[in-house]
Amino acid sequence: MIRLFSSKSALLFSGLLIAFLHLCAAGQAGEKQKEKTVVKSATEPSNVVAKIGDYVITREELEKRLLSELSPDEYEGYGEKAQPVNAKTVLLRMIAEKAMVMDAREKGYLKDGMTEMLVERYRQRRLVNLLLQKNLQDKLTVADSEIEEKMKTDPKLDRAKAEALLKNTKMRILFEQYYRQIYEKFHVIKISDNFPKVVEIHERLLLRPKTLQKISFIRNSQINDELTPEERDMVLATYDHGKVTLKDWLENLCESAPPSRPRDLNTVEGVERLLERTLTMPILVSEAQLAGLDKDENLLKQVKEYEDSRLLSQAKLTKYKEVEEPTAEQIAAYFNKNKKVFGTPDIVKIDPIWCQDLQAARKVKAELDSGKDFESVKQEYSLEKQGKPFNTAPGSEGVFWEDLWKGDPNEIIGPIKGFYRDGIKWRIIKILEKNQGVVKEYSNDMENHVKQKMLDEQRNTLLEKYNRELLKKYPYEIYAKRIKDIEPLNIP
Repeated sequence: MIRLFSSKSALLFSGLLIAFLHLCAAGQAGEKQKEKTVVKSATEPSNVVAKIGDYVITREELEKRLLSELSPDEYEGYGEKAQPVNAKTVLLRMIAEKAMVMDAREKGYLKDGMTEMLVERYRQRRLVNLLLQKNLQDKLTVADSEIEEKMKTDPKLDRAKAEALLKNTKMRILFEQYYRQIYEKFHVIKISDNFPKVVEIHERLLLRPKTLQKISFIRNSQINDELTPEERDMVLATYDHGKVTLKDWLENLCESAPPSRPRDLNTVEGVERLLERTLTMPILVSEAQLAGLDKDENLLKQVKEYEDSRLLSQAKLTKYKEVEEPTAEQIAAYFNKNKKVFGTPDIVKIDPIWCQDLQAARKVKAELDSGKDFESVKQEYSLEKQGKPFNTAPGSEGVFWEDLWKGDPNEIIGPIKGFYRDGIKWRIIKILEKNQGVVKEYSNDMENHVKQKMLDEQRNTLLEKYNRELLKKYPYEIYAKRIKDIEPLNIP
């Protein structure tokens, strides 16, 4: 009998098993003419703030997006002041994104080869996770005695880590047993006569590609561009309800990063080993479909959401391609008009006391104003008692930067708000140092940075124009009374 899970091939399933273990843990634990103001809808839940086509946007989604747009992009690298946001503007942008998805569907973007492959791969993985959850989750139990015994073998393990290691090991055993049963049930037949042809084709794609590359490895694009239809459809194995072709085999190969790909694919034995790995997903998917799990409503919802994310990205990229790259002269001219943006940013060194709410922040400030020691007050009240002073800049503070910059060294300011983890909290801040940014002169090594800034601006302008066109094309509704009380800076 073939050993399906050798030490080398076991790594293939680690991602699948980890995802399943996480599932188990979770189980245990605008244009005005188009807008319509609606006071109350008898058909939409009260938390729905807008709809377009089959899509609805909830208040919770809007608030999450508002926080996201408020939060600065520290990696953007431009020293510009953050612009204020409001609920209606952000909501219109969210509606426009849904319109982009609808437009991309109409234009058939889902039929794009790479998009189609990624969506199907996502669907299969979610479907297999559902299958494993249904059939193995209840069996994935670890007794207290097993955990205690595991901890004795390694004193460095705490209870949580010991339990995780035991569950991981048990899951691998359960998975291998379960998969072996399905493998035998589906009567797998390998077409070994085709394996020597696979060796030849693999060598051709790897060593003699049509487009020469500095580093030699097979790419997904070669599967469609460099294989004949007969080669792509060459059957390497059959099983009840399906088959595996050379195209499937190569796509499975391309899922692995080049350094971790098998080194023995110049042999029929190596071809067969990779075929065994390639068979795993389609066989499990077939078993899941036989059980009717492909009709699961939550699964269908997840796949639709993934499709939407891919379509939105593709719609944006398609628009971005319309932007022409600026010339060297245009780049230099843009820099000269926006020198401060590309200089070193203003910096403030601060020591914050993060507070649970405004009332707590006022109490902290009052005690400091009365002469109490800053560090002792911090240790008593701060949500981050071990926090150290640090440098911050406009790119980190966003809309809260100006409040900080108004302070002087050794001054204690506040209460003012700031970004705290995934939300916004009140804080009292001791200003330690202030250093004004320095304007730089243009040099050739700044060209790419300036060019990217120009391209970002042009792309955003183009996208805004496209959004306005789409909002005229696709009717939408905004439930205005449901967003009138949303203040972005008051979102917890």
